[in-house]
Amino acid sequence: MQTSQKHPSSAGAHFYHQPVQGIYQMLQSNLCQDSSSQGTSVSFETCKEQYFTLESCPAPTNDFMDCDDSPSYASVSSKRTPFSPQGSQSCYSDHHQSSDNTYGSPISGLSSVDDRHQLKHKLRELEISLLAPEESDITDSCGCCVVKGGLHGSSQLAKHNWDQIAENIAQFDLKGALKVCAQAVSDDDVPTARGWIDNVLGKLVSVSGDPIQRLGAYLLEGLRARLESSGNLIYKSLKCEQPTSKELMSYMHILYQICPYWKFAYISANAVIQETMANESRIHIIDFQIAQGTQWHLLIQALAHRPGGPPSLRVTGVDDSQSTHARGGGLWIVGERLSDFARSCGVPFEFHSAAISGCEVVRGNIEIRAGEALAVNFPYVLHHMPDESVSTENHRDRLLRLVKSLSPKVVTFVEQESNTNTSPFFQRFVETLDYYTAMFESIDVACPRDDKKRISAEQHCVARDMVNMIACEGVERVERHELFGKWRSRLSMAGFKQCQLSSSVMVATQNLLKEFSQNYRLEHRDGALYLGWMNRHMATSSAWR
Repeated sequence: MQTSQKHPSSAGAHFYHQPVQGIYQMLQSNLCQDSSSQGTSVSFETCKEQYFTLESCPAPTNDFMDCDDSPSYASVSSKRTPFSPQGSQSCYSDHHQSSDNTYGSPISGLSSVDDRHQLKHKLRELEISLLAPEESDITDSCGCCVVKGGLHGSSQLAKHNWDQIAENIAQFDLKGALKVCAQAVSDDDVPTARGWIDNVLGKLVSVSGDPIQRLGAYLLEGLRARLESSGNLIYKSLKCEQPTSKELMSYMHILYQICPYWKFAYISANAVIQETMANESRIHIIDFQIAQGTQWHLLIQALAHRPGGPPSLRVTGVDDSQSTHARGGGLWIVGERLSDFARSCGVPFEFHSAAISGCEVVRGNIEIRAGEALAVNFPYVLHHMPDESVSTENHRDRLLRLVKSLSPKVVTFVEQESNTNTSPFFQRFVETLDYYTAMFESIDVACPRDDKKRISAEQHCVARDMVNMIACEGVERVERHELFGKWRSRLSMAGFKQCQLSSSVMVATQNLLKEFSQNYRLEHRDGALYLGWMNRHMATSSAWR
């Protein structure tokens, strides 16, 4: 998406300070035109001006570009979350929430049959209360309201009552409306879903509103895309006009500065590696998401001050080709920057590149040398690897077994604490709503709501991923998170044993959080560090050998 480009006037309203209008109608119109004139083949790469989820933002200034602590994985493509830029495929886990999901979110429990029934019941009650007596045929049996003809064919409702529902939305808050719409989509209740999307939700969301309004803007696009069975087309179309690499770096840096999620991954992993390698003279680190390589600046500085002199350090950087865009070039750029930095610190350094996605890594891509102590780093990356439910190769578990065969001295593992790797759509939608509500609330306390740079950061670094989680299925859905309990099982089955985190690791991360809101929480539980926003766990960091 070109950040300086505006929508054609026919494409709809500007979205900085107005409710979001969906792009599906625009996409559908263009798809129909293309189909009528050129057959059924559609190439989104040639449609430079039509395919945007939200209004483009002005290009940012270069104020953020010279900072050394910008996120090392500032690569954001169509297959990335703000946590995890690795481009890969995905997988399913079991269909039930893990018992480890105990963060106490009031939303996470809304995936049961009873709660689904309650949502449907509330929707029916709201619709019935707004129907004129002559327009309805209502019976009350065993406490359940029934509208004659059901929700699928209520032409009276579609014609006469959506405006009234919107006016009375105070009876049904935005979160509730989003969930009811998602339930209708899940039930293939197209008339009801269309009614909520076109007549209600579009009037309630805004990219410059409060956290739930901003989140709702992106969730709305995902629901629209899924309803039309065009999720993957819309998802891919978002790649048409990507921001320049400098703009993308700036967007990522904004989130890096105002949220602790990436610094949490860097500092906790570095503290573990530094402590584990305290007596080693030769260290080799395999980073399965090297991107900008900035994480290792912090470690190089620490190694430079080691009593008795620094050890030699070799880094193997794994990175997919899509990171090239954000970086402005290949992995050689990372190697040169890290080499220059290590030289300035007096640390003997060597860099090796593996320019492939993590799920493609095989033993031949990694050079292991005798006498080197090996550390392996997985920063928000494994949730993109396909498992047994997506691929017979099961790269998620295969890669863990491969790493174990290398006999590492330590493996650092950081992942989002969320369950979006389950099959049922409605449960996944509610989990996405819950998780990103917490994230958007944490962003809200640190940045003005009308800040255009913040709006651009959310659009370019978050929107694609939520559309993917909601609108896509199968191998096309690449955002597939698992809870720590599930990861612990996978790591254990691969032969790893969990390492206890020392007090120094806890202190390092606690010091980090002093820079941010007091609503962030740090908990040491189950041998792992849990980073949370209020009562919602957001990420975990653990160590294995």
